[in-house]
Amino acid sequence: MLIPKKNRVEVYKYLFKEGVLYAKKDFNAPKHPEIDVPNLQVIKLMQSFKSKEYVKESFAWRHYYWYLTNDGIEHLRTYLNLPSEIVPATLKKSARPPSRPMGGAGGDRPPRGPPREGERPRFGGDREGYRSSGGRGGAPGGIGGEKGGAPGEYRPEFRGGRGGFGRGGGGSFGAGAPGASTE
Repeated sequence: MLIPKKNRVEVYKYLFKEGVLYAKKDFNAPKHPEIDVPNLQVIKLMQSFKSKEYVKESFAWRHYYWYLTNDGIEHLRTYLNLPSEIVPATLKKSARPPSRPMGGAGGDRPPRGPPREGERPRFGGDREGYRSSGGRGGAPGGIGGEKGGAPGEYRPEFRGGRGGFGRGGGGSFGAGAPGASTE
C-alpha cells in the first residue's frame, strides 16, 4: 500500500516517542484517535513492522496493540535521524511517588510492638482474658499450651456395612446390596 511519507513519519514519530501503539480494528475509520493519519495506514504500517520483527503484536477486544522491540528502536532511530540518548517512553524509569518515612505508623495500620505506657489497647482489650485463660474453646493453658482433644477412652466407630449418602455408599459396585451384612 502506498502511504505518503508525511503520514509514515507521523506514525513512526509517535511509535518511537511512546514505545507502544494501539489501533481499533476498523479499516474504514477516517483517522487514528492519537495520530492525524487514517487508521488503515497505521494498521498496514504496523503489519509491515511486524513482518520485519520491529514490533510485537497482540490483539484483544477488536484492538491491535504493538510493542516496539530493540530492533525496531534501532531502525526508527536511523530512519528518523535521532541520537542514541533519546529513548521511547516505555524504557524510561517512571518517577516513583515519595514513599512514607520509615519511622512512625502508617495511615490505617496499627503500630507494631507492645503498647507503650499510657496508651489504650489497640484492639481486643476486652478479649485478652479469653485469649490467655484457655476458657471457652481456647486451648487449655493459654496460647501455645497443650491442645485439647478427645479423651483417652474415646473409640470412634465406623459403620460401613449399610448404605448411605456420599462416597462409598455401597450399591451395585462390589459392596453388595444396601442393607446386606458383610460380617
